[in-house]
Amino acid sequence: MKSPTTISKATIDRLPLYFRTLRLAQDEGLDIISSDELGRRLGITPEQIRKDLASFGQFGKKGVGYFVNELKRNVGGILGLDNHWNIAIIGIGHLGAALANFHNFVTLGFNLVALFDEDPDVIGTTVNHVKVEDIANLEQIVKERQIHIGIIAVPAAFAQGVADKLVSAGVKGIWNFAPIKMEVPAGMHIVNEDLSVGLSSLSYHITRQ
Repeated sequence: MKSPTTISKATIDRLPLYFRTLRLAQDEGLDIISSDELGRRLGITPEQIRKDLASFGQFGKKGVGYFVNELKRNVGGILGLDNHWNIAIIGIGHLGAALANFHNFVTLGFNLVALFDEDPDVIGTTVNHVKVEDIANLEQIVKERQIHIGIIAVPAAFAQGVADKLVSAGVKGIWNFAPIKMEVPAGMHIVNEDLSVGLSSLSYHITRQ
């Protein structure tokens, strides 16, 4: 396998797409899938798929294809999905509650172990069988429950403060839904999901059709 530093971001970004497609193929009962079929489902050339996968090892059998279960397991391992990361959601408004009910967390191997909010009317309620805790106790609970990933779903004005608490508590990564650029220490992994940016981009393209 190549050194992680020599594997392109584009290749890494395609791995979750491969995993999702293989999971769907597995649900369909497929035992073997070709690079042609993977490419057809994803809109990616078979050559690119073979090149991407070759960055991580030798998979599949020439003239036969890829064994779906085996390749899904291998790609999941490359993505670290077999680590069963513990996650917490901060901000249990409409978006936070929707994320808490996202059934694919479990399917992907993530464990939702904590929810946080500051609203007294929300604290103590449960969403998807998880109790909402007072955000004042975030750092203590993150450490006690060994939470690896924090999901920020609070208004932009409060997001940086939440990020600071998560960093202080020792999380490994942050998934941020607040529409701001986070300031986090070097080495902290953060993924930003700005819904307004995506929708505005879609509006741009539709306008110019």
